Amino acid sequence: MHIAKRWIDNAALLTNEITPTGSELAPKLPLTAEAVAEGALSVEHVAAVAAVMQTVPADREADVVGYARDFEPHTVRTLGAKLAYSLFQDDPEPRDPKPAPLGNQHSMFWKNGRLEICAKLDKVTGAKYEALLDPLAKPRPTTAEEGPDLRSREEREGDALAELVDLMLRADQLPEHGGEPVTLTLTMPYEDLANQVGHATLDNGDRVPVEQVRELACNAGIIPMVLGGAGQPLNVGRKTRTFPAAIRRTLVTRDRGCAFPGCGRPPRQCDAHHIRHWANGGDTSVDNAVLLCRHHHTLIHQSEWEVKLVTGMPTFYPPAWLDSQRSPRRNLINTA
Repeated sequence: MHIAKRWIDNAALLTNEITPTGSELAPKLPLTAEAVAEGALSVEHVAAVAAVMQTVPADREADVVGYARDFEPHTVRTLGAKLAYSLFQDDPEPRDPKPAPLGNQHSMFWKNGRLEICAKLDKVTGAKYEALLDPLAKPRPTTAEEGPDLRSREEREGDALAELVDLMLRADQLPEHGGEPVTLTLTMPYEDLANQVGHATLDNGDRVPVEQVRELACNAGIIPMVLGGAGQPLNVGRKTRTFPAAIRRTLVTRDRGCAFPGCGRPPRQCDAHHIRHWANGGDTSVDNAVLLCRHHHTLIHQSEWEVKLVTGMPTFYPPAWLDSQRSPRRNLINTA
C-alpha cells in the first residue's frame, strides 16, 4: 500500500499540467515520464528527479534523468545540487525584502493598586536587561540579623526591578518631561507628615502611606510638597534638599556601600538616608546620613531597627525581640 501510494504521488508530479488547449493532461517532466514507462526509474528515483527539477531549468531534465539512470537516488540529489550551483553561482544575490525585525513591546496597567507590566524585548535589549537585573536579583547573604533570604526568584527579580527604577532616578541623564527632569511629586499636610499619620497623594492620584513617604523623601528624584493647614504650599522641597553629589561622595568614602550589618551592596545601589528625618528637624548633612540599600532602607523606616553615628561611624541597634540588650552592631564587610 505504501509503495502504491508513492507511485500515485509520483504520477501526480509527472502529469498534472493542462495543455495550452486545456483538452488533456501533459507530462510535467516528459523525459522522466518516458524513463518511468521504460521501467528504468524506481519510486525513489522519480522523487529525487522531481526534487532536483524544482531547482534547475526545465531544459536540464535530460541531465537529471541521466543521473537517475546511472546512480542511486541520494547521489541524484547530490549531483542535482551541484548542477544547480553551477548554473546559478554567478547570478546576483536575491533581493527579496528582509522581514522587518520585531520591535520591542511594552504594556502596563494598574490593577488593585499595583502596576502590572508585560514586555517583549529583542535579543540584544533582552540581554542588556538581564545583565542589569541579575546582579540586583541575587539572594541577600545569610546574616545573624536577618537569616537567609527567603524571597522566591520572582520576588527577588521584582525587587531588583524596583532597585533599577531607583538607580535610574538617581541618574543624571534621564529624559526630560515637560522641560523638567523626571520627578515624582508627593503631596500631604505637614502636620500629618510630622505626626506620622495619614497618607500622601502621588501625581497620578494614588495614595501612599506616611511610612513610605518618609522613606521616599530621602531619595533623589522625589519632591515632597508639604501643605499648610489650609492646603496652601508651605514648602516645596527641591532636589537640592536631597543629598547633593558632594555629600554623597563623602558618604561613599565613609560607608563604602550599604552600612547595614552583613550587607555587601555597593554604593551605586544605595540611598542616602536621613538618620533624623527632615520632617522631624533633621538636616541634610554627612553627620545626619547613612548609605542604605533599598531593602535595608525600607527596613529602617518600617521596623524597630535604629541607626546612629557613634564616633562618626554608622552603628545599628536591633529590635528588642531580636536582641534584648539591643547591642550595637556595625557592617564589618565594608569597614574591613
